[in-house]
Amino acid sequence: MSAAERVSQLQEKLYCKAKQEREYKFYILYDKMFIGYMLEEAYRRVKANGGSAGVDNERFEDIEAAGVNKFLSGLGEELRKRSYRPKAVKRVWIEKANGGQRPLGIPTIRDRVAQMVCKMIIEPIFEADFEECSYGFRRERSSKDAMKAIKEHLQSGKTEVLDADLSSYFDTIPHDKLQIVLKQRITDERMLHLINLWLKSPVREDGDLKGGRKQKTGTPQGGVISPLLANIYMHLVDKIVNDPRKLFYQEGIKMVRYADDFVLMGKSITEAAIKKLGNILCRMGLKLNAVKTRKIQAKETGFNFLGFTIRYDRDITGRNKRYWNIIPSVGSEKKIREKIKALLNKSGHCTVLRIKEELNRLIRGWLNYYDVKGISYPAMSKRRLRHYLNERLYRYYNRKSQRRSRLYGQQAFEILVHKYGLIDPTKYCV
Repeated sequence: MSAAERVSQLQEKLYCKAKQEREYKFYILYDKMFIGYMLEEAYRRVKANGGSAGVDNERFEDIEAAGVNKFLSGLGEELRKRSYRPKAVKRVWIEKANGGQRPLGIPTIRDRVAQMVCKMIIEPIFEADFEECSYGFRRERSSKDAMKAIKEHLQSGKTEVLDADLSSYFDTIPHDKLQIVLKQRITDERMLHLINLWLKSPVREDGDLKGGRKQKTGTPQGGVISPLLANIYMHLVDKIVNDPRKLFYQEGIKMVRYADDFVLMGKSITEAAIKKLGNILCRMGLKLNAVKTRKIQAKETGFNFLGFTIRYDRDITGRNKRYWNIIPSVGSEKKIREKIKALLNKSGHCTVLRIKEELNRLIRGWLNYYDVKGISYPAMSKRRLRHYLNERLYRYYNRKSQRRSRLYGQQAFEILVHKYGLIDPTKYCV
């Protein structure tokens, strides 16, 4: 069997054991951290995810020039002897849609591979416990499934919505409480110690080291294992909301969660339920963002979730009928336009084929995300995107007066679509 098949077989065994015995605690897992095929498959997955170098500036090209087997055997030996120590995480800042900045931690490739092995081992154990309302960073689940669930809840009459927002969730997860949650399924102290090492990894920013052993909260966004740890911790909220003995279930309240973004939906969401949610989060060391969290009646006020806008709109044909309209949000449309603008601004001397390929990559990714068959209605957004491309490409090929392009003064968008294969958003089918 290939390395991928052997990993899949191991994961299936772990999942089945966890699913069949809900109270079982796994006490021997660390010995799988340095198995050859586990390291091999972890490296393949990390490379497929791409990403830049960490604080050591080591790239995939450097590793492969020196020998992948040598790299993996060295890491495996460190893990076996328990001499492995993660390096600092490089912090960079990325722009957010609202104009702010989000911190992103970039571990070294060596640490990403080690984290991937750990993730491959513990993920199926906790996947067996996760609730149906959780959609983020899980296999065979996506934002499309989350939007489908939201639409179904709205159609069933659960139109009162608590649009919740957690304050700096990834940065505020308490390490001690996360360890307690992990111990509900894992009692292998070596595995727990390894995870704790990653949580305590110092952060290098502008040449300075921050955090380290004294750090008691947070899991850096950007780490391979961070999304899984975030899901494991928020699973506590999922369980309480879906527990038939608890207030939320008794009031008919449903939850749809994607990582730290979630909404509560019901025919009525009482103040008691909101207070109960706040108390649960407070005990977990988390808190709702009072400014961004709001309770709305979705039939009267639209709301945004995962880049979509959900509204109760009148029928566009004039019939006396209303329907749930799920469309790309204004911010999402602005973001794709900014990406296209940035691409064209830095591609002044690229060939037509290169421009076409880069634009298609952006357009296809955006359309694949927002065009959800039977759920979303992005036709207007597609037309606006087509209009923007038409205008931007015309300006792009006419901006140089000294050295004219062959597309100078022509309808560049139409030519790129019909002659070179540029995607026309209004005709693209997912």
